[in-house]
Amino acid sequence: MRYADGGGLTTEQRKRREEIRMQAVDLFEERVKVPRIARELRVSGKSVYQWRRAWKAGGREAPRSKGAPGYDCRLGPHLQARLAAWLDEGPAAHGWTDDQVWTATRVRTLIGRKFHISYSVSGVTRLLHRMGYSVQMPARPAAERDEDAIAAWREATWQEVKPLGQRPARSSASRTKRA
Repeated sequence: MRYADGGGLTTEQRKRREEIRMQAVDLFEERVKVPRIARELRVSGKSVYQWRRAWKAGGREAPRSKGAPGYDCRLGPHLQARLAAWLDEGPAAHGWTDDQVWTATRVRTLIGRKFHISYSVSGVTRLLHRMGYSVQMPARPAAERDEDAIAAWREATWQEVKPLGQRPARSSASRTKRA
């Protein structure tokens, strides 16, 4: 499953979870039993045991959220703004004159040229998604598309190669009783 900010929970969800953990800490200090805390806070007993272990080892602040998991983005907000401006200029402004399409590979190359930072193609895709970009389909069909040839293929070739619409024979899952 993918999450909003690229891993884990949104900031609001993380804050809500932290509030629940701090309520658990208050109950630990009152010496309330773990099963009761789990019921009251509607969380698993395993989570409460983990929080209690962290609380005993590190005090009241230990169960607090450590922030979003994973590495920080290598392009900070100011660099992402510069990248967005370059993307708005279009591919031709950066040397790709054959078509006006940004691909993840091209954006990866642009990041490498401008910032001297290496990204994988999938990393660029995730970065662009976090920046609010999405996969786009062309607004109009390709100029090379031949509707007459497509219709002719559907009438002739497709009728020959399409699978038959036969139903499977009756069968039985019983070893002793045949269908």
